[in-house]
Amino acid sequence: MRIHDDRPGSEGGYPDDRTQGTNAPAGAASQGPAGTQGLGVQSYNYYDDDYGYSEADATSVVGGSDDYYDDLGNERKPLRWHAGADLGLLVMRLVLGGIFAAHGAQKLFGAFGGPGPEGFAQALTGMGFQQAATLSLVTGGTELGAGALLVLGLFTPLAAAGIVGVMANAVALNFGSGFFASGGGVEFEVTLGAMALGLMFTGPGRVALDYGRVWFRRPVIFGFISLVIAAGASAAVLLLLR
Repeated sequence: MRIHDDRPGSEGGYPDDRTQGTNAPAGAASQGPAGTQGLGVQSYNYYDDDYGYSEADATSVVGGSDDYYDDLGNERKPLRWHAGADLGLLVMRLVLGGIFAAHGAQKLFGAFGGPGPEGFAQALTGMGFQQAATLSLVTGGTELGAGALLVLGLFTPLAAAGIVGVMANAVALNFGSGFFASGGGVEFEVTLGAMALGLMFTGPGRVALDYGRVWFRRPVIFGFISLVIAAGASAAVLLLLR
């Protein structure tokens, strides 16, 4: 079969037309693909190209290195401190510090309808404590001072330790009354002590006078130190003065 047109070329058509059919020279069919050898195009196998993609290159996207995806993961912003945490810690400090400052003022000055130092000393005597007058002043001063320091965010681990120690004694004294406050239990004392314990390890946040100090930068270490102080003071009061 021949395809003929009026384009230039001997016998009509392009030269490669003459290499097909019954008039093609011997061996023309074996020299290259039909219809191209007459133009001088050499046989070329694209799959044998040494300069093409290798099998490893062709599959690198599927089964190759994961460095590209690792780089994408490294671009993710790390978790860091934020203003929400500062605001939450500030609220905790103001509430907890305000409560204990008010209780300390009740015990020391009789403010807010409190018993004053004499009345609180009598209450301590009824609980079986010795040196009740001194212990009344120490307890009231601890609550007032610790509460004020928490509000300011100053010496936060030590202030929290004072509250934890006082609440530990209160829980030990009322432990037999049960847990829930409705039945005279220790629910309120446990809640306040847990809040102070949390602040002992988190620190006051950046809205505080402690900001930048060494115990602010290392809250866990100073938290454990303060916890030891609180436990020692609480145990000393219970074991030596009762």
